[in-house]
Amino acid sequence: MMALEETLEAVRSEHPTATHHCYAYRLNPADTVEFSTDDGEPGGTAGVPILNVLRSRDLVNVACVVVRYYGGTRLGKSGLIDAYSHTADLAADASKTKKVLLVNRYRVIYNYEHQSTINSMNHAFDVLELDSVYLEKVSLTFAVPIQQSDALENQLRPAVHLFDKFEKLGRSYHTAE
Repeated sequence: MMALEETLEAVRSEHPTATHHCYAYRLNPADTVEFSTDDGEPGGTAGVPILNVLRSRDLVNVACVVVRYYGGTRLGKSGLIDAYSHTADLAADASKTKKVLLVNRYRVIYNYEHQSTINSMNHAFDVLELDSVYLEKVSLTFAVPIQQSDALENQLRPAVHLFDKFEKLGRSYHTAE
């Protein structure tokens, strides 16, 4: 949140005479948090239209700030909604995005002799290796897309007794390159 606050302050500093700095954000794809503010515009005419653009495009880990200078023409509520949503659309069109995968994370510790079980898991699922340590035993932290979690757990259940440890670490997300 600190980076967001710093970014908002930078926008306000860059446009100190602007009448409004309206914005919305959506953070954390694993448990999405949303916020919007009209910054003095009539309720629901600025922040919510910006937020709705972020929602409709399924954008997360993003904030959109729309800066408005009052030019003497009253837009009315529908005009404000159109202006803010159109501007947010233009910003979304101009942005570069990356795909975010919701994943479940796991850790397994095993002897080298059980590597074939891990290899079969790697071939059957879209495994994302997050961390591995090869010492006396192998410690592997990995993730799989949420949609594959149940199938992975069902496949590994008969082999769990072979591992020193197998634990589900919880839900997270991974940014695809």
